[in-house]
Amino acid sequence: MFQDFSVQSRPELGPPRLADLRAAMAKADLDGFIVPRADAHQGEYVAPCDARLAWLTGFTGSAGFCIATRDQAGVFVDGRYRVQVRAEVDLAHFTPVNWPEVKPGAWLRDHLPEGATVGFDPWLHTQSEIAKIRADLEGSGIALIESANLIDAIWTDRPAPPSQPARLHPPEFAGETAADKRARLAADLHAQGVAAAILTLPDSICWLLNIRGSDIARNPVVQAFAVLFANGGVKLFADAAKFDDSLRADLGDQIAILPPHAFEAALEAIEGPVLVDPDTAPLAVSLRLADHDTHITWARDPCILPKARKNATEIAGMQTAHHRDACAMVEFLAWLDAEAPKGKLNEIAVVTALEGFRRDTNALLDISFDTICGAGGNGAIVHYRVNEATNRPVNPGELLLVDSGGQYVDGTTDITRTVAVGDVPPEARAPFTRVLQGMIALSRARFPRGVAGAHLDALARAPLWAEGWDYDHGTGHGVGAALSVHEGPARISRVSEIALEPGMILSNEPGYYREGQFGIRIENLIVTQIAPAKGDNRDQLSFDTLTWVPIERRLIDSGLLSPDERIWLNAYHAQVLDQIGPHVSAAAKVWLESACAPL
Repeated sequence: MFQDFSVQSRPELGPPRLADLRAAMAKADLDGFIVPRADAHQGEYVAPCDARLAWLTGFTGSAGFCIATRDQAGVFVDGRYRVQVRAEVDLAHFTPVNWPEVKPGAWLRDHLPEGATVGFDPWLHTQSEIAKIRADLEGSGIALIESANLIDAIWTDRPAPPSQPARLHPPEFAGETAADKRARLAADLHAQGVAAAILTLPDSICWLLNIRGSDIARNPVVQAFAVLFANGGVKLFADAAKFDDSLRADLGDQIAILPPHAFEAALEAIEGPVLVDPDTAPLAVSLRLADHDTHITWARDPCILPKARKNATEIAGMQTAHHRDACAMVEFLAWLDAEAPKGKLNEIAVVTALEGFRRDTNALLDISFDTICGAGGNGAIVHYRVNEATNRPVNPGELLLVDSGGQYVDGTTDITRTVAVGDVPPEARAPFTRVLQGMIALSRARFPRGVAGAHLDALARAPLWAEGWDYDHGTGHGVGAALSVHEGPARISRVSEIALEPGMILSNEPGYYREGQFGIRIENLIVTQIAPAKGDNRDQLSFDTLTWVPIERRLIDSGLLSPDERIWLNAYHAQVLDQIGPHVSAAAKVWLESACAPL
């Protein structure tokens, strides 16, 4: 079983740990200290040894940070976590702060006097992040200064760093050799007059070198730093024990593997100009370069966009993985439809069964994130993770939201389905249908090149907005090809300015949540493609669907659907039946035929 159900949040440990942090702040003559969720690689998911925010506060969400002062401790979380944070922190000592509505600079102005000093570890924050806070503090007299990591100083039983072996991701799945990728990107660096690029994102490094690992649960990455030179050579800073002789031979002579602690010395010795990404590289990188007067070229990580533009081989692998995963999901949903109305299941039993159906494919390497399985009111917690303390019965007459995915050698999946257990709650029909309409609108979208996720986000929200409803998360995130399930830089969100390009794979997941009652989310993965010729034959893009699993028909208020929406849904279900029906068990096929019957 990949997923475990132990209680990871310990709110009662927060107050004494906060007291220890404040003692360390006093010793360091600091009036405040920032504790981020991120590690030195700026990953959304972190190894246990880097889970500083959870260790201090009890909050286990994948985004957020804490600012501790001598008498306040704000835990900054976005809309996905505003229910969860209240359950996971000691509210007598930690105060949830709505972020990004409240910026850290503004909060510090309200809580600290002129002349105060706030420390931060420059290895855990990017240049852009710190620059924004400093800009918001300008004129306040509050100083933001680099500091040793005070959490590490008081975390006496901190786990060891991950040490799992790395493996080759062969060209038959990558679609391009690592040597060709290095040569292509190196040529771009040379054309820019740049001698080297600093790479700090593990998924960028893994994509570039065609390697995978398991240093971070659910994410097949190797924790490392790297320097890509304009001659195509790479210095890789990682634990050498992760690379066996076979993998070293595959990497070739142009890849030098050096210990992680050598990274700082390498920064001090490198000759510029050096490309550094201000949005992903730790601030410490540019500080070390600046200390030696190395010229810095601020630019995006050169791997990010090529990685996001999946090639034909990667798309084919994702299609194969999604077909395999859809078969497992159909077997699961058929089982759930038979068992859940009996009233004997709970959330853990559902998660366990779903992982079992994926394991039955004999191809599952890992789940792509801890399965979100929320019954009734737990479904309104957007990133809910069931544990032994919160495990809730799956009761007839309620909704069950299941958001899950698998990691396979050829692809990464992510799918959400919301189902009615037994009788359909009538109050859920209209919200479910509005969410479905938003998902369909985005699936059917055609748009010119240059359009970004911010332009498309409203398509998914408009049916909800018409009813005075909305949801407090992005509509879609980028997805890696046999890599991280959350991948930048493209996404479908009001704040995303990255133009969508062919090959980019995104989630399409509008939702609706009533706290304490139910949650609704419908999610498919979609791949950006060149749109078929139409009209004036303008250069336009559209989406192709990767996910083929039925959508709960019983929750749809068909009277709210337009004729075009009905046509799309019936065509989608016909394709589900055609693609998946021949590959599932007889019992699952009977269920599938019913689930895919035309409206």
